[in-house]
Amino acid sequence: MKLQPQPRPKRRTTRSEQVKAARPRGRSRGPGGQAARPGTPLRLRVGSRLPSIRRLLAATGAVALASVTVALLYGPWLRITSVTWSGESYTAAADLGRLLEVGRGVSALAVDTDAISASIEALPAVARAEVSVGLDGTLAAAVVERRPAFVWETSSGRFIGDRDGVLFAAGPRDEPMPPTLAALPLIEDRRFGSRLMVVGDTIPADVLRVGLQLAGMDPGRLGSVARDLAISLDDRHGFALISIEEGWEISFGVYGVDPNETTTDAAARLELQVTAVRTLFATEPESSIAWVDVRNPGKVYFRDKG
Repeated sequence: MKLQPQPRPKRRTTRSEQVKAARPRGRSRGPGGQAARPGTPLRLRVGSRLPSIRRLLAATGAVALASVTVALLYGPWLRITSVTWSGESYTAAADLGRLLEVGRGVSALAVDTDAISASIEALPAVARAEVSVGLDGTLAAAVVERRPAFVWETSSGRFIGDRDGVLFAAGPRDEPMPPTLAALPLIEDRRFGSRLMVVGDTIPADVLRVGLQLAGMDPGRLGSVARDLAISLDDRHGFALISIEEGWEISFGVYGVDPNETTTDAAARLELQVTAVRTLFATEPESSIAWVDVRNPGKVYFRDKG
């Protein structure tokens, strides 16, 4: 009888062998049998340490820009070679030239136009100034001056003021009034302290307001037949209206010195004074009156010409 070879019994795999067979091959393991994380490729690690083309170009551009800026600032190009201005009537050309000359020879990129504008606007007659730099090396100022609103005349000179009361220009009082100023209200200030007035001073708002109201007074409101009135101001009688034609003077008193008198109170007092004069001229011949005192509108005094 021929014996057949018996099949070899299969060997049972252990748990550790199954785990080992399940692990991916070709991957290194770290301590404890755990798989190690794959490392960064060499080309990436080397590339991260080298500057990119963009970085090199940006750095090169920044250096070039800095070099150009320095060359323009300190080189012989774009230098201010001339100064000019326009719009001035009451501002002295010498003052404008002096303030603009600080920019001559300076690089156009380094000129502080705001500072120069501020220095020009500090001049009494200047309300606003714009300073600009041209590519041809010109530093230019466009000046806007204050607008004349009245003429204030003292023993020392004739001043021109704007609506805010700022005296921004002056001239001798013995010269003929220029046509541009002849139509403006004129107040003759005879007070002792007025001889010290200078360009740049400001007339107090309360004083200026009453002065302009009287300067613009229609003689008909006073009951007068006069055609032209002059206005003056002195230490004793304050404001006064004068008719050279009719030969009389009316004293209205001092305004702007009582801190308790409001603008409304001052306007009401002036209206009472105007009414008192009108009542007087309605009862007495205007041609016979030389002087009227309405400082206290409740008690009016007057003096005849005789």
